[in-house]
Amino acid sequence: MLAHPHSRVVGAAPFLKWAGGKSRLLKQYAPYFPPQDRVRRYYEPFIGSAAVFFHLQPANACLSDANEKLVEVYQVVQQDVEALIKVLERHKNDREYFYQIREQNPAKLSPVERAARLIFLNRTCYNGLYRENRKGEFNVPFGRYKNPTICDRRRLRKASLGLQGVELQVADFSYSVAPASAGDFVYFDPPYVPLSSTSNFTSYNRFGFGPEDQRRLAETIHQLTSRGCKVMLSNSDTPLVHELFGSRGYRFISIQARRNINSKAERRGAITELLIINYDPPSEEKANLVGS
Repeated sequence: MLAHPHSRVVGAAPFLKWAGGKSRLLKQYAPYFPPQDRVRRYYEPFIGSAAVFFHLQPANACLSDANEKLVEVYQVVQQDVEALIKVLERHKNDREYFYQIREQNPAKLSPVERAARLIFLNRTCYNGLYRENRKGEFNVPFGRYKNPTICDRRRLRKASLGLQGVELQVADFSYSVAPASAGDFVYFDPPYVPLSSTSNFTSYNRFGFGPEDQRRLAETIHQLTSRGCKVMLSNSDTPLVHELFGSRGYRFISIQARRNINSKAERRGAITELLIINYDPPSEEKANLVGS
C-alpha cells in the first residue's frame, strides 16, 4: 500500500479504554520515537487503544490484532462513523440494561451494532477492561459509573479522520509484520509478562499470551532487526524480558508507570516498565537508559 496524502488530525485520540493503554506514558516515550519523516511504513500489531498510533499519526500505517472484534470496531469507526454514532446514542448506563447487552449474541448483530456494543460495554464495564472467557464471550461486570460518556461524538469523528487510509488487519503479530523491511517502524505493545504468578493478566481474549508467545515475539523482533526495521517494544521489567533481549544489543529504557488493575488496592501504584528499542534514540537525552 502506498502512502496516502496525510495531514495531522488535531484532536484524534483513543476512543476506547484499554488495560495497559499508553496515553499516560506518551511523554516518556516521545524522545525515543524515530522521526516520522524518515519512516516508510508504520506497523502496530497489538492495537489496544492505539494511543501511539494516534500520537504519531503516520502517513502510511498498518494496524492489526488477533482479536477480530476489536479490529472490527476500528473498521467501523474508519468507514461508517455516523451510523455508529446513531446506534451508540441509543445505549444507556443502567445495570440491568448492561447485562442485557452483554448477553446478546454478536453474530446476530450487524457490524455497526457489534461495534457500538463493544464500545458501550467498554465505557460502562468495570475499569474499562476487555476480557473474554474461553468461548470468546465478554465477561467483565458492570462498572457502576455515575455518568460515563458512552457516545463521544467529537472523539469518534476525529478518530475516524485519523484512521483514513490506514490498513486494518485481523492477524497474528508475526503475519502482520511479515512485509516489513528497512525504513519501516514497528511498535509492539503485547500483553505484558506477568510480574508475579498472581498478576497474570495475559488472557484478555480467548487466545491468551503466554511465555511461548513472548519467545515467539522476541524471535519476530530479532528477524525484523536483521531486516533493518526500527522496532520499539513495551513490556514489563522481568527476568524473562531481560533473557530474551539482554544479550542482543538492544537499548533498555526505564519507564515509570502506574499499575491500576489489581483486585487489591494496596498492590496498585508506581512500577517500572521497559521500553526496548533496536536503534539509537533521536533525542540526546538518554538519562533513562538502563543496563540490560
